[in-house]
Amino acid sequence: MSGLSRMSINTQVNVEINLDDLCKEIRERACAGEFDEQGYVSIDIIDKLKALGVYRALVPMRFGGEECSPHQFCELIERISMADGSVGWVASFGMSPAYLGCLPEQTLEEIYQDGPDVVFAAGIFPPQASEVTDDGIVVKGRWKFSSGCLGADIIGVGVAPIKGNETQGLPRIAVLPAHQVQVEMTWDTVGLKGTGSHDLVVDNVVVKEDWTFVRGVASSLPEPFFRYPSLSFATQVLTVVGIGVAHAALEEFKALAPSKSSITGGAEIANRPVTQYEFAQAEAEFQAAKSWFYQSIDAAWDTILKGQKATPEQISNMRLSCTHAARVAAKVTRKMQMLAGMTAIYTNNPFSRYVNDANVVTQHAFMGDATLLNAGAMSFGLKPTPGYL
Repeated sequence: MSGLSRMSINTQVNVEINLDDLCKEIRERACAGEFDEQGYVSIDIIDKLKALGVYRALVPMRFGGEECSPHQFCELIERISMADGSVGWVASFGMSPAYLGCLPEQTLEEIYQDGPDVVFAAGIFPPQASEVTDDGIVVKGRWKFSSGCLGADIIGVGVAPIKGNETQGLPRIAVLPAHQVQVEMTWDTVGLKGTGSHDLVVDNVVVKEDWTFVRGVASSLPEPFFRYPSLSFATQVLTVVGIGVAHAALEEFKALAPSKSSITGGAEIANRPVTQYEFAQAEAEFQAAKSWFYQSIDAAWDTILKGQKATPEQISNMRLSCTHAARVAAKVTRKMQMLAGMTAIYTNNPFSRYVNDANVVTQHAFMGDATLLNAGAMSFGLKPTPGYL
């Protein structure tokens, strides 16, 4: 996590933030129910994430960014997610340069003209039919699952451009200032409640074509990061939230076990052979899944730094290691809850939050069974479905 544990003062947020101190504050406020109860991450926490450098970590240096590696960024999100999964999930959208890098360079200069700490949120699906005019694309409709939208500076929405009765190319993402988008607070879930993944509503806003892009297309920017597979990276930054939550659950249990005994007078749970066996097995599964996750990142990144493209096999490993890690993380958090006993079933107990948050990560489409099918097909020399690579 070199260079990310303590960021310098920047032009937009005139404070210096220490990662350990911020994580302690996030954990305390999350445990008090603040983010879950209000249905979003508090704006002052977003400001502190900006000051820490989360939203400039991947921005090119020429725009004032840090140009961190994918591995460094994922380590940072893992650390924040250990404090709270919802805050980690919202922070993960500091990966937005992977998307925004598909915009024209002149548009990026406008976006970063006041500094690199720009928060981007998006509601992509379903793409809404949008009329193409001489002035731009007329955006109107409703979109779901816009994580972190209440703390965003700019917001993207999915549009299907039409002219007359004819579709104009692939669906695009139109980028608007946040004040032009209405947020309807519809997010009420069993986990990751604080992500604030609410609905977006836009009513006849004209967006110029150079403020739209096709998600997943190759960026023309020269920095190595923009040759890293963007959709795979979008999967990785969400997966690592589950990794961080499971990591926190393991640490929580290690702190609890030596002092927790049964109300019936039994030995402390750390002294029970079954607990020792189950914990060691869970930790081994977690560390193995986490190691493969980061190894797949490093393999692709090393290839890109050599001036080559990531291979189909490397990209498939990135995707498969994500699905595997997300599911192992959910399994591990549930195991820690079971080992912790009756106290871990209460709504406000940390283990309950870990279980709910980790399970929601597995529900994301990026971590679905389609990954297993596509990876399996490639193992036998068959072609995966479009979009997998």
